[in-house]
Amino acid sequence: MGELQPKVVVIGGGTGLSVMLRGLKKQNLDLTAVVTVADDGGSSGKLRSELNMLPPGDIRNVLIALANTEPLLEKLLQHRFQQGEGLAGHSLGNLLIAAMQEITGDFVLAIKELSRVLAVKGQVLPATLQKVHLSAELTDGTIINGESNIPLAAQNRGIKRVFINPTDVKPLEDAILAIQQADAVVIGPGSLYTSVIPNLLVNGIKEEVLSTKAKKIYICNVMTQPGETDHYSAVDHVNAIEEHVGQKFIDYVIVNEGEISEEIKQQYRAENAIPVASDKQLLTQAGYRVVAESFVNYHTYLRHDAEKLSKSIIKILHHQI
Repeated sequence: MGELQPKVVVIGGGTGLSVMLRGLKKQNLDLTAVVTVADDGGSSGKLRSELNMLPPGDIRNVLIALANTEPLLEKLLQHRFQQGEGLAGHSLGNLLIAAMQEITGDFVLAIKELSRVLAVKGQVLPATLQKVHLSAELTDGTIINGESNIPLAAQNRGIKRVFINPTDVKPLEDAILAIQQADAVVIGPGSLYTSVIPNLLVNGIKEEVLSTKAKKIYICNVMTQPGETDHYSAVDHVNAIEEHVGQKFIDYVIVNEGEISEEIKQQYRAENAIPVASDKQLLTQAGYRVVAESFVNYHTYLRHDAEKLSKSIIKILHHQI
């Protein structure tokens, strides 16, 4: 008998989650990704309204990140058609999920079957099977409806809170079970208000995250995001999550303390983004256990170093931090 694999549940969506999972899948872990389904833009939005299905985009990215696939197959699944009436803008991976749902008649089963085909490590689950619409109340009281409209509308104004409709959506049972059995629950990285927090607004998920004995780890973004987290430091990110949940619950905060070159900062400044201040001292004083290192990788864009992140999570699991 081999050593029991620690169970890790990762909650989020978007690019940040996929980047981190590429590192975690190389570790000896039992992984579950609980993915947001509030997306309503682009290819996902079209499939959502035309085929009456859950948006597949974030799920696709996570499946590919956890898959044991050849680079060419990954390229194929991420391929976005440039032309063709009704086809332009769609990625092949999204269409595959849509097709598999039509074949199996069930979204979760479609993901399971695709996971088998792609030799995915762990399980990928939507936070809920119900159609969820995300709205935001801005700092000036304006209400913005639709996940894809929020960052644009919030620029120069800021987000006070986000909420989902309907408010009484039921969580996926498998997601609840995974959280109950977890040794660690990892939240983020990713778009704070449109990818990370929406999962925690689903009835039942929030309650389970609060009541689980698992270590609760938040991975803070490296850069601010225009319209979502302008001028936010690490403390602001943590506060936003805990305010939406209604209480303090995060045990560990992983922040980047690595140097970001002036050249890269300039590139991001052009997009109105700046590095997120690590707030190590403030977070420590507030009672969080802070893991602060250089966690950045740069290829065209700044991303988390997936390998370093996963090693820190392993250390936390094994009580080495």
